[in-house]
Amino acid sequence: MEEAEEDPYHELEFMTTMHFLQRYLPRRGLILDAGGGPGRYTIALAKKGYDLVLLDLVPEMLEIARHQIRKAGVGDRVKQIVEGTIEDETFDAVLCLGGPLCHLLEEERREGAARELIRVAKRGAPIFISVISRLGLLKTILIEFPENIKYCRHHLEVGDYIPGVHGEGFTAAHWFLPEELRELFERQGIEVLEMVALEGLSSHHREETNRLAGDPEKWRIWLEILLETCNHPSIIGASEHILMVGRKP
Repeated sequence: MEEAEEDPYHELEFMTTMHFLQRYLPRRGLILDAGGGPGRYTIALAKKGYDLVLLDLVPEMLEIARHQIRKAGVGDRVKQIVEGTIEDETFDAVLCLGGPLCHLLEEERREGAARELIRVAKRGAPIFISVISRLGLLKTILIEFPENIKYCRHHLEVGDYIPGVHGEGFTAAHWFLPEELRELFERQGIEVLEMVALEGLSSHHREETNRLAGDPEKWRIWLEILLETCNHPSIIGASEHILMVGRKP
């Protein structure tokens, strides 16, 4: 997916994700950034001293990533930029962030992708998966696309979006319920450590969040509250994006 917009609200997804990466990543090691697109997390973690392999199936994204990695001066930390397959149990941590799993409409393909992400992780390695929330999508439709309210029942019950069939404005995608994401990986034997609302209490409040960010002291207090509550069960499902942190047994 494209890099987040540069306003405080859209930075929340990145900021909250980095908070939980730093909580659960090993102190050092080789990390796979699967579906990493232009390499935002690859670059951020390389700057923190991790070694990374960036994997994406879109050659154009990999070209952008190569440019951004050179520009950031972290090429020595990015060991490979790969369009292809990876050997078993190679990585000390595996990332699949920004919603790549959402672009697999068939359940069998999502199951297969989950197995691949687990296959390449070492035993005991943390796995980080973020997706677009199905309930969060319904709130987005209410706020931004009320003309598509007629498709809400379909989105709630099925979770699949096909352009031209269920409205316009996005590529074909599958939206996740929190329990669906959790169960997808638990069926593969993963221990789920955290479920996180990446926008937390700010979700769908872009204008208010950006206004608050203009006051450094209020912003500091709000970010503390957001990070303390973003894994509360009552908040997770209604956020725009959900992060799952798991561990391979």
